[in-house]
Amino acid sequence: MAGALSHIRVLDLSRILAGPWAGQILADLGADVIKVERPGAGDDTRSWGPPYLKDAAGEDTSTAAYFLCANRNKRSITVDMTRPEGQRLLQELAAQSDVVLENFKKDGLVRYGLDYASLKAINPRLVYCSITGFGQDGPYAARAGYDFLIQGLGGLMSITGHPDHEPGGGPMKVGVALTDILTGLYAANAVQAALAWRERSGQGQYIDLALLDVQVACLANQAMNYLGSGQVPGRLGNAHPNIVPYQDFPTDDGYMIVTVGNDGQFARLCEAAGRPELARDPRYATNKARVANRATLIPLLNKLTIQRSTADWIVTLEKVGVPCGPINTVADVFEDAQVKHRGLMVTMRHPDIGPIPQVASPFRLSETPVEYRSPPPLLGEHTDQVLASLLKLKPDEIDRLRQDGIV
Repeated sequence: MAGALSHIRVLDLSRILAGPWAGQILADLGADVIKVERPGAGDDTRSWGPPYLKDAAGEDTSTAAYFLCANRNKRSITVDMTRPEGQRLLQELAAQSDVVLENFKKDGLVRYGLDYASLKAINPRLVYCSITGFGQDGPYAARAGYDFLIQGLGGLMSITGHPDHEPGGGPMKVGVALTDILTGLYAANAVQAALAWRERSGQGQYIDLALLDVQVACLANQAMNYLGSGQVPGRLGNAHPNIVPYQDFPTDDGYMIVTVGNDGQFARLCEAAGRPELARDPRYATNKARVANRATLIPLLNKLTIQRSTADWIVTLEKVGVPCGPINTVADVFEDAQVKHRGLMVTMRHPDIGPIPQVASPFRLSETPVEYRSPPPLLGEHTDQVLASLLKLKPDEIDRLRQDGIV
């Protein structure tokens, strides 16, 4: 059955992560995503390794694992957009597309005639999504923006990591490029909203999406903690600013996570730990009291949790309905029973390498399920196919473009 977006064509001029992540989401939902890359080089992340994927003989290929995380279900074409003939090809493809994704600096595509105003004149129904570090206006608009920079500037690192006075204290970035990923998610949502509006109005529109805006929006409860109280949130390590106990605890063979969300769960935790009286202590009986008195409660709990193994605690607490779990390595994640049951690793066949692993889409749609149609493409793998089918170019015309370095 065709995907939910199988009627949509996306011309993807983006590279690195935020834009390609949005493109992969749309592709997983069925859209025909045409990834435009530089001839001979391609998306920067093709070379962002090691690690590189290994072939059947166990030797490194030229395909970086990084590139493979965000580019499946796409068609790759190579076009030199700096050349007038390359610009003409992309303008003609935009005329037959529903969406353009790009993440060049502000006004970076104007000189190529690939900006929104130029393409809107060709295709008024076009939904055009620009992803930049800081947006299309404001004092920082001309700056380049990178995930790590935005995690710091956007406040995330000020609330991530251990407090300064603790061992290993100081600001810490998240272990993946989370701002890029979140921006990709927002971009895919915004594109689909614009497409839904186009169905009613017949008009396309421009989407101005900034990494900084996304990061500030995703401060979520921490932003509101500040705006509502005037108190600046700080770093709490793995603790929660609004809920106690909600953090990691030592066990006799490592650590576990305990996430107590209400007073009933706390009472059951205390009962399981052999200290039921803690739940009746006025200092700890309510979440508000526990937040105020976390400095005395957490050391008490640490002394209890360290007496048993992580596995023992998890079995015990799950039986009484206290949310808890291990701290898995990435290898542990893919061996987890629930992860395996949900099929979160899939295998696709790469034309050069053979079977390659992919992390499955989290979408579970009953009528239009995600299909894993094609692996992350080889550089320019579909250039001839796209130019012939969409622009009706003949083989000799494509050969000339290739000889001239246009494609």
